[in-house]
Amino acid sequence: MRFATPGVALLVLSVLAAAFFFRDGIDALLRAWQLPEYSHGPLIPVLSALLFLRQLKDVPENHGPVSDRWPGVALLIVALALGAVGKVANIEDIVAYALILWVGATILISFGWSTGKQFWPGVLHLVYMLPLPGVLYYKISTVLQAISSELGVWMLRLIDVPVFLDGNIIDLGVLKLHVAEACSGLRYLFPILSFSYVFACLYRGPVWHKAVLLLAAVPITVVMNSVRIAFGGWIANRFGIEWLEGFTHFFEGWVIFLICVVLLFLLAWAMLKLQRSPMTLPEALDLEMSGLPAQMARVRLVRPSPALIAGTVAVVAGAAAFFVSPPPERVAPDREPFVLFPTALGEWRAGAPLALTPEVAAALGADDYHSIDLVHPDAAAPVGLFMAYYEDQTKGGIHSPEICLPGSGWEIAWLERVDLAPTMAGRDDAFNINRAIIQKGEARMMVYYWFAQHGHHTAWDFAAKMQLVWSGITAGRTDGALVRILTRIHPNEDDAAAEARLRAVFDETVEVLPRFVPEL
Repeated sequence: MRFATPGVALLVLSVLAAAFFFRDGIDALLRAWQLPEYSHGPLIPVLSALLFLRQLKDVPENHGPVSDRWPGVALLIVALALGAVGKVANIEDIVAYALILWVGATILISFGWSTGKQFWPGVLHLVYMLPLPGVLYYKISTVLQAISSELGVWMLRLIDVPVFLDGNIIDLGVLKLHVAEACSGLRYLFPILSFSYVFACLYRGPVWHKAVLLLAAVPITVVMNSVRIAFGGWIANRFGIEWLEGFTHFFEGWVIFLICVVLLFLLAWAMLKLQRSPMTLPEALDLEMSGLPAQMARVRLVRPSPALIAGTVAVVAGAAAFFVSPPPERVAPDREPFVLFPTALGEWRAGAPLALTPEVAAALGADDYHSIDLVHPDAAAPVGLFMAYYEDQTKGGIHSPEICLPGSGWEIAWLERVDLAPTMAGRDDAFNINRAIIQKGEARMMVYYWFAQHGHHTAWDFAAKMQLVWSGITAGRTDGALVRILTRIHPNEDDAAAEARLRAVFDETVEVLPRFVPEL
């Protein structure tokens, strides 16, 4: 069996060049896999390879010519272009996303479109190894925290445990339990989604069975996480907080994962029992793994086709271009630290800076922040000003108040995005902000907040991320800030009076803000 063929040599050269070109994305994956939420990551490429080899067993060897390889070259060019965008913008996650496109392109070039497209399940499964974009991660985490808190409290009330829910804080009277991000269930959800995907691929039942198994991963994980929270609350209420710590350590990670896996198997078994001609569960799962080494040996059949040569040249050229060119510089603009922020804005006077708790500061992840209350002799209420600055948003970045506020018990009663530029003297470009009213019980507050990046003021967090990519490419800037201004609305006060206070502080703040959040 001869492996030293020109086709194999070209394929190896292409893989080595791709490893160099996409190394930023590979580094990002290796770092992400060290986090609890993505600790399953190293298993994903292995499982994807197994799915690919199992499918390859059903594809006969082709010793003849293949004429439809060029769609793979087109996809490879797209992968290289996306990877280049991520490298130039200093956003490694984008390079990791492009790596999956390169894998799909290599398969299409090797087998041709008509055969290669059959292997999409294994390629698509690679998505489960990717870390979620920060904005999406925190939005999903917040939703899961809220659902887990609500279900956990409902279960506690079923077993007659007196409990009150305030945001993500479960109040048992004698103690309070905070349903933190670690309790959102994300660290169980990602591996369970991957397992259910592989389970559905191996399942021989009807297509609708596969869909149910795939979709069931989310509710199963959420319910099991809520059971964990409720049981922990019962233990804390019955035996004390010291017992809760031992329970939490025991039911972390793989214990919940294994319970969810058992539930998926039970669901598959139940659906099989409902069929007219039921199969047993072992019959329904195609676990035949023999002959996989022989499928791996088929790499010797790769031919030095014009498409493979063109693809290899493209990857080598891309890797060489970034090897000889200096790495993109991340510009660190000159700015004053917030400790030098004025203690007076017009006639508004600031009190002492308000420090965040270590836990909140760690979750915020800002390189510099400033929180103050501003008072005015004629104002009916103080105005709170909070600013958080990030030197490099590619390693996490800004958390939107839309994510943070519900966790602390505040509900967003009303929210709109407005452009204040037409009402600002000498302002030609857009100044988009979020204007919101939040409430907690009978307490109401009005809030302005926006994202400031390289002279752009954005209300939508996803738009801010797109602006981050553009600024990274065009200016080497990945810094940015969140600015939030809020004031309480008194029971007998109309919204316009509260907004007048916000607008007064807003006008004063934007005058001095560029010293601390550079625009150019």
